[in-house]
Amino acid sequence: MSAGGDFKNNDLHPIDFDRARNRPYYTRPMAPGLPDRVDCAHLADDAVVLEREYQLAEMPRLKDLLADARGSVRARFAFEKLGAGRAGATVSIEAAPQMMCQRCLQGFAFAANGGSEIEFAGSSDAAAAGAQREIYVMDEGRVSLRDLAEEELLLALPAVAMHAPQSCGRAPTYAADHERQDTSGDRTRPFTALQDLLKKT
Repeated sequence: MSAGGDFKNNDLHPIDFDRARNRPYYTRPMAPGLPDRVDCAHLADDAVVLEREYQLAEMPRLKDLLADARGSVRARFAFEKLGAGRAGATVSIEAAPQMMCQRCLQGFAFAANGGSEIEFAGSSDAAAAGAQREIYVMDEGRVSLRDLAEEELLLALPAVAMHAPQSCGRAPTYAADHERQDTSGDRTRPFTALQDLLKKT
C-alpha cells in the first residue's frame, strides 16, 4: 500500500477506503444461491450427498398443520444409482415444528424425524412394474429438493397432534392402586333384605 492509502487489486482501479471519492469497489461476486431443482441422474452417477435447511414458512402444504410457521427443517439427500441404471435417493429430515395439541389446544414442539428410500421416474407408470422403492416422478429429469423435504416432513407428522400425557394439561389421569378407595363394602345389595325375609319364614 502506498503512503497515500491506495493499492492495486490485480490491475483493477485503486480503492481508496480513507478518501471521500465516489469510486467503484471491485471484488469477486458472491457465489449464487444453491439450486433447488437438481438433475437426479447426474447426482446419482456421482453418488452425491446434499444437505439443505429450509424455512417452514416456505412450505405451503404445512400452513394449516402448524400452530406457528417459524422454524426450519434440516434435510439430507443421498443420491445413488439403482438397478437398470435408475436414479434413487435416501431422503431424511429432522425438525421441531410447532403443532397444536388437539387435547388442550396449546402449541408444542413436535420432534419430527423421518427417512425414505425413493426411486425417480419420468412418469408414475414408467418404473412401477419393477420398482422396489417409492416412486417419485421427475419433471424433465429434475426434482425440487424443497418439495422432497416437505413431502418427507408431512409423512413424519402425526395424524392427530397431542402432547405427551405427562405434559398435557387435559390428559386423563388415573389414581394409583394404593390411592383407590375400596368401596365394595358400601355397595347397595338389593337382594340382602329379601334373603333375610326368607330366612324368617
